[in-house]
Amino acid sequence: MPSTYLDSAVFRDIFTTPAMRAVWSDENRVQKYLDFEAALARAQAKLKIIPQEACDEILKHCDAKEYDMTKLKEATERIGYPVLPVVQQLVKLCKDGLGEWSHWGATTQDITDTATVLQIKESLALIEKEIEAICDALAALAKKYRDTPMAGRSNLQQAVPITFGYKMATMLAAFERHRQRLNELKPRVLVGEFGGAAGTLSSLGKDGLRCQDELMKELKLGQPEISWHTVRDRIAEVGCFLGLITGSCGKIAFDVKLLMQTEVEEVQEPFHQGRGSSSTMPQKRNPISSVYITAQTAMVKQLVAALLEAMIEDHERATGPWEIEWIALPEIFMLTAGALAQTRFLVEGLHVNEQRMRDNIFITKGLIMSEAVMMGLGDKLGRNYAHDLVYDICRDVVKTGRPLIDLLEENPEIRKHADRKTLEKMVDPANYLGVAGEMVDRVLKMRGK
Repeated sequence: MPSTYLDSAVFRDIFTTPAMRAVWSDENRVQKYLDFEAALARAQAKLKIIPQEACDEILKHCDAKEYDMTKLKEATERIGYPVLPVVQQLVKLCKDGLGEWSHWGATTQDITDTATVLQIKESLALIEKEIEAICDALAALAKKYRDTPMAGRSNLQQAVPITFGYKMATMLAAFERHRQRLNELKPRVLVGEFGGAAGTLSSLGKDGLRCQDELMKELKLGQPEISWHTVRDRIAEVGCFLGLITGSCGKIAFDVKLLMQTEVEEVQEPFHQGRGSSSTMPQKRNPISSVYITAQTAMVKQLVAALLEAMIEDHERATGPWEIEWIALPEIFMLTAGALAQTRFLVEGLHVNEQRMRDNIFITKGLIMSEAVMMGLGDKLGRNYAHDLVYDICRDVVKTGRPLIDLLEENPEIRKHADRKTLEKMVDPANYLGVAGEMVDRVLKMRGK
């Protein structure tokens, strides 16, 4: 009976995705063990380490559908590791004792680690597709709202005007960096393991490296320069990468939650009938995807810490830290897939309220433009003096509720240097967007959109 939110019949497709769950399933893991055994047999037959007849027979029985999962469970509990029970069934399935040539010169960890790398390879392909889709959606938002003014915020206070396109382009740039990181880490992470008992391939003598090379060619993985049984930076790196990705998803979710507040209402998550409903307050439209992304991101961060802990392993074969990866890595990938899927859904269907963005810029009676006024007067009054003068006028705006431009116009010192028309230009948000548009264009150019 399913007992976690990742395999729950109710919650599993909220917190992860069917495709990623399939990658880390028992069936796929066992198939990856058998893929290793098949590749090893082909490589060793080619090098005449094992008979071709044995290779042919082994290859006939490297389909996980032939294997009894109940017996695998029982034997794994008895032995303590999952590979030997698979090999035992493989040997029995092969005729005339030819299965005895399987697993030649290999050790349990060679197969387990390489199977994990094969699962990582499949998983990263899924991750890459989601990143691409999110980049496309963010690029579309950045382009469409390139010149749409909104309030930039600092410490949750209105700061200076930005554009919504600029806000989206900052996140697009982050996901473009994630694409770059993914391409950079693949050669380091997608590397197989085949070292034998203590990593030296002593069981194969002079044929060890030749066999390792052929094996990795068969599996389409990189050949390690040296065995890495207890040097786990490859696994930790991919975990940290997923932590970075989900961190960016969490940033988007946090901003969307804040922008969805009743008092703000500048964006809304995609909507369909009943989505975000409250059981008692009919008016509510809760941020559903953002809430799940927040939870997924938090859990990935904690599990990445566990992978870093697993790096500290003893000697050439470890006593426990390795098994941390068995627990943490599948969950990291599954939660990341869920966070990416929720983020994609969110940004592809985001509702943007341009009118509300314009309205919110003016709720402070023009105070959001105080820096623009200060800078506009600075060359005439001196920057520091202009700052203090505008500061005092801003306090009067807060006290009286009158528009900033009226109090600026009434100030005798300011009136000497700026008439009403000049002040109107200073307090127009569209005139104080800096190079936001050009920055958006630069990010879109990176994307080729």
